[in-house]
Amino acid sequence: MKIKSLIIIWSIAVWGGLKAQVPVETEDRYECTTITVGKKASDDGSVRTSHTDDSHRSRSNILVTPAATHKQGTKLTMYQRVWCDTTKMKSYLDVPVGDIPQAPQTFAFFNTAYPCMNEKQLGIGESTFGGRGELKSDEGLIDCQRLCGLMLARCATAREAIRTAGELLDEFGWIDAGECLTIADKNEVWHMEIVGPGKGKKGAVWAAQRVPDEHISVNANASRIREIDINNPDDFMFSKNVFEVAIDNDWWNPGDGPFEFCYAYAPSTRNSMACRRREWRVFNLLAPSLGLDANTENYPFSVKPDKPVSLQDMVTVFQDYYEGTPFDMRKNIMAPDDSGKIVMSPIANPFMIRDELKVHRVNGGWNELGERTIAVRFTMYATIIQCRNWLPDEIGGVCWFALDNVASSVYVPIYCSVTDLPKTYQTCGRITGFSRDAAWWAFNRLSSLATRRWGETQKDLQEVWQPLQTEWFENQAKVEEQALKLYDPKKKSKVLEYLTKYSSGCGNTAVNKAWDLGDALWNKYDGMW
Repeated sequence: MKIKSLIIIWSIAVWGGLKAQVPVETEDRYECTTITVGKKASDDGSVRTSHTDDSHRSRSNILVTPAATHKQGTKLTMYQRVWCDTTKMKSYLDVPVGDIPQAPQTFAFFNTAYPCMNEKQLGIGESTFGGRGELKSDEGLIDCQRLCGLMLARCATAREAIRTAGELLDEFGWIDAGECLTIADKNEVWHMEIVGPGKGKKGAVWAAQRVPDEHISVNANASRIREIDINNPDDFMFSKNVFEVAIDNDWWNPGDGPFEFCYAYAPSTRNSMACRRREWRVFNLLAPSLGLDANTENYPFSVKPDKPVSLQDMVTVFQDYYEGTPFDMRKNIMAPDDSGKIVMSPIANPFMIRDELKVHRVNGGWNELGERTIAVRFTMYATIIQCRNWLPDEIGGVCWFALDNVASSVYVPIYCSVTDLPKTYQTCGRITGFSRDAAWWAFNRLSSLATRRWGETQKDLQEVWQPLQTEWFENQAKVEEQALKLYDPKKKSKVLEYLTKYSSGCGNTAVNKAWDLGDALWNKYDGMW
């Protein structure tokens, strides 16, 4: 979804787009946000990564790819996404581009649009930043989605995942635009930024930086790694060509000053308010005492939060649309209340589409600077991944999974060891078209209704979702206490059955409540749409 025209930007933001068929150097990006939390920055000692897949072409379903043993000589097919407009709704089609050798043994993992967690508590978030168009190469086999799957299938730690990714990309080549992967395990979390080696070349250029245990970080569609400390392998990893490619292309000269990855390979991302404002807002919400300027070009790679970050804190951040700030996306939509006082209108919608902005000249959804909120109406799904080193992997890893716009949704706990998921969560809503068989549609319909009178419906949403979200957070300790009683490292069937049943029950509850809440909004606001 790499675009320059504002009109194309709008259409790609709504429907997603093909990285291979559109320019990768852009002024504004509207895709994904990922937040990372070190183990000493979280309220429970867990390491966390996260992701919002902000593209309505992406698939909505979540599948369990089981662990497997593979015969010597087995090949694994690699794919690249292309636009597909022949399904009931616009989507992606995976086209095979070649094969690579399969690993002898692979771990079980959650196969989302961007595979997100495996049975060893390795978790991955993603955010596209594009990078220089001339870096894009078609001389390889591995795109971002396939790389996430390869890392999860083959690796148990973040460092192992980064090294494995580097080796695979060096041998088989990167065929995607610039991407940031935020990779967490039970002890630490890293940001890995990857770009292509250049047209007609095979390989990749990449750098990875560790988030300090006491810190949080964010990626919002902008390259954020700056200087690389080559003498600090504890906190930095990088490809052998990371300086060479910049020098060969005259993007950096050693005599000009320190090498900075983001300015060498994705300079325009540092000028995008669509990216920088989200970076500021994450730090502003979790570390307000820093008093960071909302218009700064560069923020610290990571910061220490004012207080330990809870799961609810992360949910709150991902539901944010700058409410209460000068950048509030409901701004300029005012109306008199019952007493005649001019207040924000009930129809003030922070998720308006660009065409509505042109007509009404309001601030919702995007503003005049090309900004977007953290929460957006075109999110397909979102994850908050929790990794804990004091628990068995089967119990310690949790993928909190939300569908559609996070501001009108709820995060469901899915333990990394589950062997099955509700059928509605396995069904892709982009392929079926509107259907009660796909969980995503329950939340998409609800969001579509809620945004028509956001000033009123957000209260209805919170009355249902907040108690349920709180219940799941508060019940977590009790659920895991029972799981530990059932845990036997030599015979795991009982604990797997228990956690699978619990996660599936939470998913079914969420979907049923989403359908019921959508019906309730139809009834309550009949004639007011």
